[in-house]
Amino acid sequence: MAAVCVDDQYFDVGDDGRLTLIPGQQGLRNVLYFKTPGADTFKKADYPWLARVFVMVQAGGGGAAGARANANQLVAQPGGSGGGYAERLIAASALGATEAIVVGDAGIAGTPTVDGGPGGNSSFGGLCTALGGNPGQAVMPSGATPMCLSGTSGPLAGVGDMAQGGGPGGGALRISGGEGQSGEGGESRLGHGGWQRSSSGGGGAGRGYGGGAAGALARDGDSVNGTPGGAGIVIVYLYG
Repeated sequence: MAAVCVDDQYFDVGDDGRLTLIPGQQGLRNVLYFKTPGADTFKKADYPWLARVFVMVQAGGGGAAGARANANQLVAQPGGSGGGYAERLIAASALGATEAIVVGDAGIAGTPTVDGGPGGNSSFGGLCTALGGNPGQAVMPSGATPMCLSGTSGPLAGVGDMAQGGGPGGGALRISGGEGQSGEGGESRLGHGGWQRSSSGGGGAGRGYGGGAAGALARDGDSVNGTPGGAGIVIVYLYG
């Protein structure tokens, strides 16, 4: 009769002679990407071989305000901050039968005289949470004299083995009624903030996931809307 050698680090031979995989020894087996803002569900029973998960949670970035300037004047607004990020390694035994997944939405764009909206929080159950970015505000009045405004603070750290807040939105500067610069959008762990403006228009949008929007700039009677931030994402690595 032929003999077969079995690596007992990965396989087990039962008393009945059946060859089975040892749970937790197979490494990475699948990766799930949740990109659509809103709620979803992770079901442990869908993965009977599951030993642990590693989750990466990126919140949405803050939106930026618009701008409205009178004739021969200028308005520049600060940028929205980037969304926070968190990650955690979780044993399958610590998971519930289902875990709610929330993907934070992008902070909305403000109208010419209205603040942008905050980015939405992202989470994997109550085990890992990242906080959404703060919005850029409509704080600069129309004028022609020099003015500088502080940037937008980033959110605090959420919950996870490693958690951090998002990057701050940049401050705005007016040199005269015809020259100035809006604030850039804040950075996130999985994305970049939008670029700032020195000409009339909405600020740049974030790239990737969770970046903050840059502030708008308007001059000489222009009226422009702001820019939305970047939406978040939740990534789940499944280990067998």
